[in-house]
Amino acid sequence: MAKSAQKVTLSPSRDIPFDKLVLSQSNVRRIKAGNSVEELAEDIARRGLLQSPSVRPVLAEDGSEIGKFEIPAGGGRFQALSLLVK
Repeated sequence: MAKSAQKVTLSPSRDIPFDKLVLSQSNVRRIKAGNSVEELAEDIARRGLLQSPSVRPVLAEDGSEIGKFEIPAGGGRFQALSLLVK
């Protein structure tokens, strides 16, 4: 008997103000060896952001959204964008 395919629901893309973003404590990857945040910022300034960071809403104790979004994937891009925003 064939297995039925599981449905995947994708979240829509949306613009989030930079001041609503925070780096997640679960973001474990660091900048690759030999690359610096400054170099990444220069690359983003030159070529644009090629891949947006992944975000998820920060939740209060009761499970409600507090208006902030954490970045569990894309911390290096977030730090580079921080330099460019300044």
